[in-house]
Amino acid sequence: MTFLSPGLASRLARPFTAQLLLGLFVAALFTSALLLFAVQPMFTKMVLPRLGGSPSVRSVAMVFFQAELLAGYSYAFVLTRWLPLRVALVVHLVVLGAGYFALPIAIATGFDRPPVDGEAVWLLQLFARSLGLPFFAIAANGPLLQAWFSRSDHRHANDPYFLYGASNVGAFVALIAYPSRHLSHRIYSIGWSNIRC
Repeated sequence: MTFLSPGLASRLARPFTAQLLLGLFVAALFTSALLLFAVQPMFTKMVLPRLGGSPSVRSVAMVFFQAELLAGYSYAFVLTRWLPLRVALVVHLVVLGAGYFALPIAIATGFDRPPVDGEAVWLLQLFARSLGLPFFAIAANGPLLQAWFSRSDHRHANDPYFLYGASNVGAFVALIAYPSRHLSHRIYSIGWSNIRC
């Protein structure tokens, strides 16, 4: 037995649903940016020893990550422009699933020693085979989620750009956490090496 009429219950549930929808979008955008900006320095650091810490590794890494972001944004544009929302959602879930099954992120097999010539191309292939699909899938989340939020019936849907704040905070947290994690690991390893001596 219910004490609320169906109309009243639906009016009371609507603000809760709108807040839940907004919370989900904010959490997804925050997490996507956190993952994107955490993996870039982490994976580049994994690759550096293969080439003796060469500065060209960082240059090639920047080119790769910027190209992947551009590809992810282009993919998001195509999905939102030419596919119905339900189809686009299914396509993106398939891409995210494929990216998930490409985990964990590790240096792909067959990239033990760099060639004498064509180091940059070899590095681009290493990055693409090792983390190309997961990075691409996550890179598309930001623009896709904002476009989908703008199509929702949320009261802020006509101006979804405030959601950039969530992704900016995620990126900032990832970038701040990397040096502190690196520093704490360095201090820890120095401390243990002194104890062993």
